[in-house]
Amino acid sequence: METEEKTDNTQRSEQQGLVDEARRKENNTSKEAPGGKRPQRSHPQGSAIVQSKAAEHYSHGEDATGRFQYEKAVICFSKAATLQPHQARLFAAQAEAYLQLCDFQSAAACYQKACLLEPGAFSGRLAFIYYLQGQCLFDRGLFPEALEAVSRAAGVAPGCRAHAVRSLVCLAAAGRHADCLKLVNDWMASDGATSDLLVLRARLHRRLHQTSRCHQDVRSALALNPTCPEAGALLLQLRRAAERARQRAVDRAVSGRLSEAVCEIDVALENCPHDARLYLFRGILYRRLKDFTAAIEDLVQAVELSEGAGEEQQEVRGQAECFGRGLFAEAALLLNKAVDEEKGQAGLYLNRGDCFFKQGEWSYALADYQQAEEMMRPDDPAVRRRLAVLHNTLGSLHFQDGRFQEAADMFSVAVRYDPSAGRYYENRARSLRRVGNPVGARRDLIRTLVLDPTSQELPPMLTDLFPGRSASDVLSSPAGQEVRGQLTASVSEQQRLSEKVTPLTNEAAASRSRDPAAAGEEPRSCVDQQEAGLTVRSLLQALMGKPSERF
Repeated sequence: METEEKTDNTQRSEQQGLVDEARRKENNTSKEAPGGKRPQRSHPQGSAIVQSKAAEHYSHGEDATGRFQYEKAVICFSKAATLQPHQARLFAAQAEAYLQLCDFQSAAACYQKACLLEPGAFSGRLAFIYYLQGQCLFDRGLFPEALEAVSRAAGVAPGCRAHAVRSLVCLAAAGRHADCLKLVNDWMASDGATSDLLVLRARLHRRLHQTSRCHQDVRSALALNPTCPEAGALLLQLRRAAERARQRAVDRAVSGRLSEAVCEIDVALENCPHDARLYLFRGILYRRLKDFTAAIEDLVQAVELSEGAGEEQQEVRGQAECFGRGLFAEAALLLNKAVDEEKGQAGLYLNRGDCFFKQGEWSYALADYQQAEEMMRPDDPAVRRRLAVLHNTLGSLHFQDGRFQEAADMFSVAVRYDPSAGRYYENRARSLRRVGNPVGARRDLIRTLVLDPTSQELPPMLTDLFPGRSASDVLSSPAGQEVRGQLTASVSEQQRLSEKVTPLTNEAAASRSRDPAAAGEEPRSCVDQQEAGLTVRSLLQALMGKPSERF
């Protein structure tokens, strides 16, 4: 042992002597150089010694690594890197030794030096160290520090989804759900919406108490993937939450706490905004609270959601319609009081007539409309539309009772008030055929061809009144040209009077009722939801005592 130590000391002394001699020579040369500048000369002997010593330290570091002596390996690699600071592999080896000691900070610092020497060569490894550091910090519950480390990894290796996902996990663990939502929105904007991303965003919305948006995302996820188990489970949770809120609302309503019940139903609707039962229930509560405006809005929503649904929804629709009739009756009572106080307001008569019309009280509706017509300016489109619809309705009722001449007279009044509605001419044509006036029926059929050429009722009538002739033949005939000209003049005048009014009649969406005795020749009635139904705007304005602009 003593002999080996003496040998090592001798070798160190010799190497140190060589290094000192090289330094003295370098200093002497520097002094001899003009201007005190060191000449660019190489020192092969000194460089060889440095390289040899660095290689020796590197070899000792590898041996220490193989024996799992990572502290010693770090020292050896550090000495080698000090002797040759331009060798990136030495810093990389030192970083790996630090990594085995779980010293992520030092490992990252060494790899940063290696990346400066060889850009891009060790970026992946550096990103991995930051990621691993973030994971360890996350496991220790240090979420902000973990997020910082993962953010560094994402900065070194941008575009890696694993880093972005880990950032999302750190943000969620730190309670920063708004930042999570922004990150998910960015993913969806760049990669497009998928069922998984929609479910993830739905959960974030629920965390942020944005239940309506949560429900929208769940439905969108199921639309993309109907068998998505996560979306189905989340939808079930929302429905259960809605049912619990509804039960609480029932309990509060029974105990007379109606305002609290409304709040609970609002919670239920946030979880299930497409449940018609909830809108009907809330409408009933609003009615008991005398808030008729909100009650009507919920009533209309319940009816719309129950259309084309199953048996349960049809039951809800029936309840909503019964509830609606009560609302219109109450609105009429309110308007009676308003009319008694303000007899000079034509709008009050119009709106009360709307309520009577919805309840099927035709004579009362007609009386109010006529009263409003006397009080308003001539040819006011608001009252003309109502009178046209009402007379067309009365004509349809007369036709169903077999009083064809009275029906034709009513349809004529409807045409006078609104000459642009093709269905009125079609209904009158049917009535004129029944009373033996084929000439008038043909002229009305021509008018219908001009105003409503897509009506499904035209072909059989055309075959009956103009056998063997097509629609184009009829319209191009002299009689057709004459009727077209007269109709154009009357419609133009009507449009000039009501250029800012949206026409009520919608020929393409008209409903048809049939009389078995008439063999399919029943006139089209205007009493349908789209045309004759009292709109929400109309009734709201009625409750406020203002005339509605359209019927």
